[in-house]
Amino acid sequence: MAKVELKKPIVEEISELLNGAATAVVVDYRGLTVAQDTELRKQLREAGVVYKVYKNTMINFAIKDTEFSDLAQHLEGPTAIAVCKDDATAAARVLVNFAKGAEALEVKGGVVDGVYYDADGVKQIASIPSREVLLSKLLGSMQSPITNFARVIKQIAEQNEEAAQ
Repeated sequence: MAKVELKKPIVEEISELLNGAATAVVVDYRGLTVAQDTELRKQLREAGVVYKVYKNTMINFAIKDTEFSDLAQHLEGPTAIAVCKDDATAAARVLVNFAKGAEALEVKGGVVDGVYYDADGVKQIASIPSREVLLSKLLGSMQSPITNFARVIKQIAEQNEEAAQ
């Protein structure tokens, strides 16, 4: 069997993983202990992020001519890729927070909603709350004036009742 035939399924797997993904972040995991790597994978899995280690050449073939092609500049040394299809900030948030406690983990760069970010950009993306948190804040800010208006109307009604008695 030719080498190309062996590599093609791996490239297709990476392409399928990236197909429709909201975000992809590449990291250098060199120096992580087994315990740290296990904990990182657990946190990523809980956040709905797929975390895989592939050969750089395989990732390079898969991202060629896609919105993730800017990641090619970071494909040197040991590289892992974290991909999330739902939450655009989940991968960056988990990886950056984990890297604070594990200096060996180095965020190289990422693509979020089709836009490339370097390591500093990914760190800024990580500071954005999740979609659910943002929606709950929006809902809270929308409900606040309505709730206050209802209280005022109730107080006016109570004052009118007292005056009528």
